[in-house]
Amino acid sequence: MSRPTIVVSVNAAWNLVNFRHSLLRGLVGQGYRVVALAPPDGCEAQLASIGVEFEPIAIDRHGVSPLGDARLLAAYVATLRRLRPAAYLGYTIKPNVYGGLACRILGIPRISNIAGLGTTFMRRGMLNLIVRRLYAVGLRGAEQIFFQNGDDRDRFLTGGLVDGDRVDLLPGSGVDLARFAPAIRPADGRTVFLVVTRLLNAKGVIEFVEAAKRLGAGPSGPVSCRILGIRDSSSDGIAPALLDAWQRSGHVELLDAVSDVRPVLADADCVVLPSYYPEGTPRSLLEAAASAKAIITTDTPGCRDVVDDGVNGFLCAPRDVASLQRAMERYRDLDPAGRQAMAQASRAKAERVFDEAIVVRAYIAALARIAKAA
Repeated sequence: MSRPTIVVSVNAAWNLVNFRHSLLRGLVGQGYRVVALAPPDGCEAQLASIGVEFEPIAIDRHGVSPLGDARLLAAYVATLRRLRPAAYLGYTIKPNVYGGLACRILGIPRISNIAGLGTTFMRRGMLNLIVRRLYAVGLRGAEQIFFQNGDDRDRFLTGGLVDGDRVDLLPGSGVDLARFAPAIRPADGRTVFLVVTRLLNAKGVIEFVEAAKRLGAGPSGPVSCRILGIRDSSSDGIAPALLDAWQRSGHVELLDAVSDVRPVLADADCVVLPSYYPEGTPRSLLEAAASAKAIITTDTPGCRDVVDDGVNGFLCAPRDVASLQRAMERYRDLDPAGRQAMAQASRAKAERVFDEAIVVRAYIAALARIAKAA
């Protein structure tokens, strides 16, 4: 008896490896034949190691060419017609829109995941209207639509882009609670703040550097501010010359990208993400919470879902250096017992809300409903 095929599509294979690894492994473990459909980027071997097949597809993440998108739709139709999956799982805008349209054409059940809205959706003007219309068309008739925070869900519902009876919430992409275990940094007379993010303006990196410049020593001693960032060449990326200037200034330490973030997290007291990017639920904050780190982040959709203000961290206003500085000072000035309480609260919240097993169970249940209705 052949295994039912599940196609999972996203705009970059590394996204599947970094954010969907446990879900893919769980689907394989449930007896599905899982095929990843994404642009090749060198992560194909990692997918193969967990039993996931790979089919390349060309997706221009930032392109707005109608001809290019028509070609993408045709590629989805041709590939999905050949694979004939029992269900299609879409992530990111173009796989949700054009993969979703292809599924409608072919009568293939689908599950869509809205993992943050991205800057295009949030901009005003004609492009925003086009993206909203494409989402409405691509998501129409989906058997299940998962959102990663309630703000995005409500925005789609009030905008009439989705039907409420097909919508549910997930705790982001979840976090592996065994892999990201509590790691308390031994006291050494310093307070270490760490940002882990893509180096984009909208992630609040500039605000973090400005706050670091203003931050002085506290009761526990001097402060260290670090940035572990992936450089980004998009229009919103931080210019290399500015990064070099920050490094020379000595106010922040720029860390090289690593394949395993856990040792870097272990050597931090508090993880900071001053993002005003339209997040889903930031994975870096979930990993920080699971690692028992206090968190400072903005009071914005997705980010605020990870922090109970004053319990496991502090919220600050977006694009507001003074507000961020005050939040960092509040943590800096905590006594050891206060810091320990925040660390424990972060881990407890990760265990209660963000366990990746919740995500895997939700997908398996949705696929079971699809199979039952077939």
